[in-house]
Amino acid sequence: MKEVKRKGARSAKDIPVSILEQLNKGEIESANLVEWLAVDQIVLLKNVLNELNKIEYLEPVLIDVRNLKKQTVNTINEAIGTGILKQSVLNNDLKIVSIISKHKSDLVRCWSAYAIGRNSKFTIEEMLEQIQFLAADKHFGVREISWLAVRHNITKNLDRSFEILLKWTSSEDENIRRFATEAIRPRGVWCEHIEELKKKPESALKILDLLKSDSSKYVQDSVGNWLNDASKSRPDFVKDLCQKWQTESPTKETAYIIKKALRTIEK
Repeated sequence: MKEVKRKGARSAKDIPVSILEQLNKGEIESANLVEWLAVDQIVLLKNVLNELNKIEYLEPVLIDVRNLKKQTVNTINEAIGTGILKQSVLNNDLKIVSIISKHKSDLVRCWSAYAIGRNSKFTIEEMLEQIQFLAADKHFGVREISWLAVRHNITKNLDRSFEILLKWTSSEDENIRRFATEAIRPRGVWCEHIEELKKKPESALKILDLLKSDSSKYVQDSVGNWLNDASKSRPDFVKDLCQKWQTESPTKETAYIIKKALRTIEK
């Protein structure tokens, strides 16, 4: 029997007590952004570490959370993921990151993304290989955190990252194809800008070209948003490319991307 997708509450006050309790125990995934924001990650952390018999990790990780200058869902998420990574290294615990990357709770899988993205022992090749599993996750939150977690290292290794992500554009999984552009958006959302791509967006042209008529709206939105980002510093590049694509790829998919790409220019 096909699993029925649960609809989340429209506001935090409308989340049933039983649902919130299950979310905080890590027994179910959040159904929407409202629920995702409502999870108490500290309570969730205690429950997960108890479940894994790793409660000794709790206090060191909580110290990192308390030391945050600003506590938001994302900063707490990052602090917990990074804290778990530190404890796994200190305790020679090779399995915990892999275990939480497959956890039932989407927030817990998000922690694993940061544990991967903050692992300084990984080369960019190893990091992207590890994160691909989460880039393909069925949950929207995990997919977003997956690219946020590795974006800093992608920025430091742009040329090699382009080579790797170029291969991802041919994946059968739309989520992986979407990661190839979303992770390298010049401005992005909730993240540092990539100055090199603001100045030289043509550096990513091979990746953009391969996705200019992608069948997935999820990918189309990302490519269109990528170009809209670029249009704020290099409108000439975006206008020229869109004109070229109109001739080379007269499809409804490309037309949709072009419309999104030009929305700031044509205001």
